[in-house]
This record gives sequence, structure tokens and C-alpha cells, in this order.
Amino acid sequence: MEKFTVHTGSAVPLRYSNVDTDQIIPAVYLKRVARTGFEDGLFAAWRANDPEFVLNKQEFAGGSVLIAGTDFGTGSSREHAVWALQDYGFKAVLAPRFGDIFRGNALKGGLLAVVLPYEAIERLWEAVEADPATQVTVDLQEREVRAAGVVEAFELDDYTRWRLMEGLDDIALTLRHTEDVDAFEKQRHAWLPVTQ
Repeated sequence: MEKFTVHTGSAVPLRYSNVDTDQIIPAVYLKRVARTGFEDGLFAAWRANDPEFVLNKQEFAGGSVLIAGTDFGTGSSREHAVWALQDYGFKAVLAPRFGDIFRGNALKGGLLAVVLPYEAIERLWEAVEADPATQVTVDLQEREVRAAGVVEAFELDDYTRWRLMEGLDDIALTLRHTEDVDAFEKQRHAWLPVTQ
């Protein structure tokens, strides 16, 4: 997984609350077994049926920071929601509150899900809507979000922060102990099952 330290990019103001994972990516897009190729499914129903939907507006094309309302990513556990956001180009999602499972999936998959007070989200929305070229910096090293007129600290536990900064998912963490696993396997009795 890609390391995350500091990201600066334009933002997309998603002024919706209670966005569940089926809205992020409808179930019909969940048939693929690969972790990539989900960008077409991201908010597919809204993009297809609402010409005023924020992702249909040219001024927000290429945004890499999604600024969402309260309770983003609720509903069913759907890792595809995280993959769709990443495939579309988002590096971070900012919201006042997330669905617990979505946030866990995001942080394990390298998508930084930052909890900010609603007032900070509102100021970011206003700044980005006034000037879509506004750059938003999400600084994991300093645990801070910065944009024009907005500086807001955020909390993230040390372990998750370290994993994101090192670019380590669960598999990469396990592979760091390959020599220990091999040594353990060699000292086991020959009649016990072994990993191949």
C-alpha cells in the first residue's frame, strides 16, 4: 500500500449526511474479485441521475480530498467502497463522523479517514465552493488539515498513523516476520502440518 505522510490537493464538497456504503458503490458493482477497477461504480446512481451531483461538475474534477457530511460510510461492510474512492483518485475523506466499519476498512486500506468537527467541515465546504481551486492539505505527520483560512488538528491513534506512514497493510506487516515464521516452521516436529 502507498505511504501516506502529507497530501495536498483540490477537494470535492459532498454536502450529504448519512451516506451509506450502498450509495458509495451499489451492490451491482461488487462482482469483481480484484481490488481495482471500481471507479465507475463510485456514487454510480447519483452520477447517472443527477446532473448537479458534485462529481458531475467540471470544477471539481480531479479532486483528491472528499469533504463529506456526518455519518459517511454507514451500512454494510463493503471494502469496495474504499477501493472505489481510491480508484477514483481520493487520498483522504474528511467528515464529522464515519461508520465504524467503513473507517476501519479505509484506514487498513490506505485511505485516510479524518474526523473533524462539523464547524471545520462547514468552513472547508465554504472555502472550496467559493474557489474550487482551493488546495487542502491533509498532514498525517502533524495530524492537521490546512486550507485557506482553516487549520484544524485531528486525532488518530499512533499505531494506525505509523502503519499509514510506513505504507503497511496486514499482509505487509506479516511479511516483515517471514524469517521468524520460517524459523518456527523448521523447529516444529516433521509429523505436524507445515505451511507451503
